[in-house]
Amino acid sequence: MAFSGKYQLESHEGFEAFMKSIGIPDDLIEKGKDIKSTSEIEQNGDNFKVTVTTGSKVLVNSFTVGQEAELETLTGEKVKSVVTKEGNKLKVILKGIESITELVDANTLVNTMTLGNLTYKRVSKRV
Repeated sequence: MAFSGKYQLESHEGFEAFMKSIGIPDDLIEKGKDIKSTSEIEQNGDNFKVTVTTGSKVLVNSFTVGQEAELETLTGEKVKSVVTKEGNKLKVILKGIESITELVDANTLVNTMTLGNLTYKRVSKRV
């Protein structure tokens, strides 16, 4: 299955505790918890461009699977890492946060971020 497409956040679990643990200020957590973000993925072979729009905040990361790339974190920091692909899963570790994005079926994208014992899970549907 191809990742390409536009996805809208349908539900999420663990948002507040996870965001607090990575240093997002309480006022931004409060504003962000009810916003339905949109993720747009452009895939061309192993080349990806991922654009996540949450309210007025836009996060754009471009990378090639298996090659080091500079990626922006949730806090806006830029770090170098390598994204790997295993079947319908994209995996990356950024500043100790393991992020797995899985295309569970043709229309459902699940992103799970783990830091220590905290997990933030996002379920988005293709629009």
